Amino acid sequence: MDTMRAVRVDVCGAAEQMSIKEVPLPQPRAGEVRIRLKACGINLIDTYHRTGLYPLALPTGLGCEGAGVVDALGEGVDDLSEGERVGFAMAMGAYAEAIVLPRAALVKIPASVTDEEAAAMLVKAMTVDFLFNDTFSLSGGETVLFHAAAGGVGLIACQWAKHKGVKLIGTASTPAKCDLAMSHGAEACLLIDDPELSDKLRACAPDGFPVVYDSVGRSTYRLSLGLVAPLGTFVSFGNASGPIDAVVPGELALSGSLYFTRPTLATHMARPGWMQASADRIFGLMEAGHLAVEVNQRYPLSDVVRAHKDLEGRRTTGSSVLIP
Repeated sequence: MDTMRAVRVDVCGAAEQMSIKEVPLPQPRAGEVRIRLKACGINLIDTYHRTGLYPLALPTGLGCEGAGVVDALGEGVDDLSEGERVGFAMAMGAYAEAIVLPRAALVKIPASVTDEEAAAMLVKAMTVDFLFNDTFSLSGGETVLFHAAAGGVGLIACQWAKHKGVKLIGTASTPAKCDLAMSHGAEACLLIDDPELSDKLRACAPDGFPVVYDSVGRSTYRLSLGLVAPLGTFVSFGNASGPIDAVVPGELALSGSLYFTRPTLATHMARPGWMQASADRIFGLMEAGHLAVEVNQRYPLSDVVRAHKDLEGRRTTGSSVLIP
């Protein structure tokens, strides 16, 4: 076929701004590969792109993660064959039936990992990889605070922390989500709206947490900052409740010479060889039984509006995928 279905956004805004359009089937150029998508990951960053919080040139596609089979090869791509299974993270336009990407943006998927697992895992697990191994290197024995512990990234973080011998203290919005985080390896999980949350978290780390991982943003920033140990690190890696209003250097000083960082997956993926090395670590942990992805929501491509509403309404647990 010469056309395909794809999600498009012409004007940033609410979930209803997304529409399904029939667009030309992309053709790979030299060094590129076309992938027929079998599953597309759904991530909070997709909602940031849709709303304009992270600006993109319009009109735009959406979706940065997926898995499928090689459908066509551009000139010079000689280490892949049609029909091979591949996955990717941090591309743009994954909410579609097919996508063309540079060969360097793809990783091969082992037979033990399904398309849905790869599509639901790569962005989230690579995020945990750079959070735990690059941003603040965890060696085992630490007690850390991780907000939104029952989300897609959070459940992978719980498992990876347990594997590393790290005590992960999580927060979540419901008792069921707290139970889910603990069943995946969290040492403890507390309700984010508990009026005694600050005191309970201080009891978990009387001297403060050496690192706090916060993807919630505005609503948890002040709480989190007060829980970081002197010389500790505050890691901001998301904005689920809205962006942090301001980071005041003097407050970092008064709180104990704190480090504040805002890392992104895209920065790490730009490092030569990092993406494949990260994928190898992730797939290796999956094959050894240390990491598993929970694909708890599946939506047809045509139901993308509901998928975003469910995600933003915190009605999801684990990971969600679109099926083209």
